[in-house]
Amino acid sequence: MSNNTSVTNKKASFDYEILERYEAGVLLSGQEVKSVRAGKASLTGAYAIIRGGEAYLVNASISPYQVANTPKNYDPERVRKLLLSKKELSELTRASEERGLTIVAIKWYNKKRYLKLEIALARGKKKADKREALKQRDANRDINRLLKNQ
Repeated sequence: MSNNTSVTNKKASFDYEILERYEAGVLLSGQEVKSVRAGKASLTGAYAIIRGGEAYLVNASISPYQVANTPKNYDPERVRKLLLSKKELSELTRASEERGLTIVAIKWYNKKRYLKLEIALARGKKKADKREALKQRDANRDINRLLKNQ
């Protein structure tokens, strides 16, 4: 089994300047793992917070795998604990407190038999930077179109 991506946060690279990436495990129930592997999850607006020396994933939504068999108290938006090394936790804590950076969820993916979450230290982009990214994307699209037609 290769590193195939299950779910990505498409807006993360547009809204944030990605500085450093990390791989984290996540405490999930069995049905949540099946749901993420089936692509029934969303990382839009998901980020990590660090409280009491532990990291937590906030705003990530995982839909029920089988709606009929879902426990009555299941919350798709619940806060989930991230599994990181002490060194990674201290780096993330220092960076988010000192430099005012955000820890953004990038993508879920399979690594062998484990489900991993890629998170990143990121700085929010200004409106002008976003406009510049849109201009660049349009220019690249026009260039590719012209090259294709020749």
